[in-house]
Amino acid sequence: MSLDGHSGNTGVDNARTRLVGAREDKLADAVVGLVRAWRAFAAWCVRAWRGITQVTTVVGVCVGALTVGALLTGYLAGWMEAVVFGWAGVALFVVAMLYLLGSVAYVARVHLPNPRVVVGSSAPVDVVVSNPTRRGLLAARVEVPVGDGVAEFAVPGLKPGTEFRDVFLVPGARRGVVTIGPVRSVRADPVGLMRRETDWQQTVELFVHPQTVALAGMSTGLVRDLEGSATHDLTTSDMSFHALREYAVGDERRHIHWRSTAKTGAFMVRQYEQTRRSNLLVALSLAETDFASDEEFELAVSAAASLGVRAVREDRSVSFVVSERTPEFAKAPVFDVRALDSVTPTRLLDALCRVDRVPSALRLPDVARVSADRTPDVSIAYLVCGSTVTTAQLRNAASSFHPGVEVVAVRCMPGDRPGLRRVGEVSILTIGFLDDLRSSLAKSRAA
Repeated sequence: MSLDGHSGNTGVDNARTRLVGAREDKLADAVVGLVRAWRAFAAWCVRAWRGITQVTTVVGVCVGALTVGALLTGYLAGWMEAVVFGWAGVALFVVAMLYLLGSVAYVARVHLPNPRVVVGSSAPVDVVVSNPTRRGLLAARVEVPVGDGVAEFAVPGLKPGTEFRDVFLVPGARRGVVTIGPVRSVRADPVGLMRRETDWQQTVELFVHPQTVALAGMSTGLVRDLEGSATHDLTTSDMSFHALREYAVGDERRHIHWRSTAKTGAFMVRQYEQTRRSNLLVALSLAETDFASDEEFELAVSAAASLGVRAVREDRSVSFVVSERTPEFAKAPVFDVRALDSVTPTRLLDALCRVDRVPSALRLPDVARVSADRTPDVSIAYLVCGSTVTTAQLRNAASSFHPGVEVVAVRCMPGDRPGLRRVGEVSILTIGFLDDLRSSLAKSRAA
């Protein structure tokens, strides 16, 4: 353990620790520098290959290599058949370049009528290709990149001022942000040696939101709100009257209750129960070691999203935080959390589309510690994690908050039976399906 109480450097699973562990000597730095240089060289090779294949296809590269080899072999060895084969390859490349001459006059654009869908549903995408020129254009092929895939369309010949429109569906198979575009027209020779792409830089993003479940009023624990229950903290000025007490030095005279003063013969002042606005915290761990599988993580994201959306719709003060990640070659872990935009439910769900679990993210106990330091006025804290987080770690996370804060740990275990138990200062909810969150919260309120 380090002096500040956080977990040590060996608790971070980034590239540096996997290579040299906690060592910080010159040899360790040299090994890390060598790996970084190799990664940079590999990235340069990938960019160079992409630059070559932007004009020449894989078939073209193979035919080009065979053409050069045939010409060298034919002229050096006096093999005339190889010379003929080589010059035939040169002729094919000349014809292919003639097909690529000229400019593309098409104008293409994409339109996304509904940029937000729930995981499991599909979104329609409109593709419009128009001819703004005064001459007719020949048929062409249009490609629309959709995430890691490509949608292809055969565009017929267009007369001046006409357009071609087509619609395709993008399946929202998993939560995330799907980038659609830019649309590109492709011109290629019949053999497939070379191709020329013209990109229209317009791109649109499709947000695939996590599934959420409608929850009842979130009055679990010490929810302190002007419309809810008062606290046990006493004050001299508030809305909920508690009792009368004798006047003390420093009390304001306007709080003196004169009728009671006349009856008792001593100055009596009003005393109130302090009421405070409920501040709710939802903390989601992104550490890969806090989840046994991707299915667990997706269930955790859905549970955290359901809690956050319900709190925002109730106009509560919500802080939604996730683990911050440590850079790959950092020597020490980054003890920090990242706050997501929770002004509206849509913004929160959009932000959750971009989160993913990573090996070097901060684990749940440290997330709770940092969150407690940053939000000292929190009244309820929901800690969302997977099945690999132990009960001892949850108790450690709950101990980071001030006394009086209701800490609820939501442990996601797909397919398991729902459960509720109280361990120390933390209530542990176990959910196997997203619908279990509603019933578990109801049991928690009843308890």
